[in-house]
Amino acid sequence: MSITPQGALNTTALSTPGLYIQIVEPNLLLLNGVPTNVGGIVGTAIWGPVGVPVLVSDPTGFSSNFGKVQPRKYDMGTFVSVGSKQGSVGAYACVRVTDGTDVAATGTIQATGLTLTAKYTGTGGNQIKFLLSNGSAPGTTRAIVTLPFVGSEVFDNLTGTGNAFWIGLASAINNGQGVARAASRLVVAEAGALTAAPTLNTIVTLSGGTDGASGVDAADLIGTDVTPRTGMFALRGYKCSAIALCDADDATTYATQIAFGLSESTLVVGATPAGDTITNAVSVRTTGGLDSYAFELMFGDWVLFYDEANQLNRYVSPQAFELGMLVNLSPERTSLNKPMKGVIGTQRSATGAKYSDAELQQLAVGGLSLICNPIPAGNVFGNRFGRNTSSNAGIHQVSYTRLTNYIAQTLDQGMGKYVGELQSRRADDSTRNRAAATLNAFLGGMQSENMIDDFQVICDLSNNPINRIALGYMKAAVKVVYLAVVEYFLIDVEGGQTVTITRTNVQPDGFTFRA
Repeated sequence: MSITPQGALNTTALSTPGLYIQIVEPNLLLLNGVPTNVGGIVGTAIWGPVGVPVLVSDPTGFSSNFGKVQPRKYDMGTFVSVGSKQGSVGAYACVRVTDGTDVAATGTIQATGLTLTAKYTGTGGNQIKFLLSNGSAPGTTRAIVTLPFVGSEVFDNLTGTGNAFWIGLASAINNGQGVARAASRLVVAEAGALTAAPTLNTIVTLSGGTDGASGVDAADLIGTDVTPRTGMFALRGYKCSAIALCDADDATTYATQIAFGLSESTLVVGATPAGDTITNAVSVRTTGGLDSYAFELMFGDWVLFYDEANQLNRYVSPQAFELGMLVNLSPERTSLNKPMKGVIGTQRSATGAKYSDAELQQLAVGGLSLICNPIPAGNVFGNRFGRNTSSNAGIHQVSYTRLTNYIAQTLDQGMGKYVGELQSRRADDSTRNRAAATLNAFLGGMQSENMIDDFQVICDLSNNPINRIALGYMKAAVKVVYLAVVEYFLIDVEGGQTVTITRTNVQPDGFTFRA
């Protein structure tokens, strides 16, 4: 008996009598949509890898990877904290940046016995403590490495005398102790030449670590697009639904952010400087040629919130609230008119002034988004426009960007299976039929979930002529009708004592209406 996948056996060249079984995959390939709840964040931190995306879901997860939130500009933890207030669905791919002056904390154990260096640079490493004590087994030693926001690591039952002990201790820390204890995630150890026995119960605290954050600017957040990539470019291929460079308000970087958003099929949320004027913000957008569905520019009316980690009220770029809102919404949803949580006020509201109709019109026509109070939903803070910077009214909602990217990325992830398949010029070709069925199933599911309004898929001989098939091409034409975002709700009111009302007996939804 022979069991093979379909296509692996040449059934026209069998010579040995026997039973041959071919495993046939289902004709319909089901597509599962890509995640749209991941937001990319680029900024500073006191701990953690530099230039490497780390996925976290809440402030606790951020702290265990990057340390405490810092009350300073460009801080990643601030964005995670604010974003998490908008909902629990969102997750964040965090990329730490530095100005290049960051240093790892170090500590020396018994002079030349052992040198410890923090695994990562940053002031967070200055909280690492090291202790030697009696081990669990008689005549052994235990080493404990502790970092409060991460936890403790215990290397137990260490043996050896003279310099061999210190070499063994370094090996245990760097390589682990088999299945019982993995290598340290906090420090790297280097044994010295000491031959003296270890001194027990003396705590050594590492020191000298620096964040490399004081000189960070928007250029550092942008990073470099060569291996190893840094900053924003470290998010290449990560398929974030939206990203934000923390507090990056330098207009010279906007064009680069747009180019990245287009190349990675993501919405980039930008912002103008704190305390900006409407005239200047609109000028920056128009003179800078910022006209793209891949970029949303928040007006620089920065938002006041309560920082629980540092127990103080402080301002942050509106990017943080908008990013958090977006990754907690389904991609067909807009941030327009959605109440935002955790907003105490804005720079404008702190003065007691509200935006006039003329100012709102200037911002809307200028292609900017704005967090303010009130919004059409009521006296709450939220995004007044929810628009990207495109001048095309048909695609200027942020929901267009995210839904379009969601559909495109899902097809990119799943439809490649059909490359390498065989295609016939016959009208009933199974490859084209299966491809069309896959697309119809995916889009039909979206329609049933009320994510889209309508769709059409054409993948047959009408758009696959024989000469193109012969050259190895197969084409599917897909049209998707999105649900329209209500931006302008018009109500006609006719009132007065001379108004005439005419009613007709109808039976809506099974109920009798009586005039």
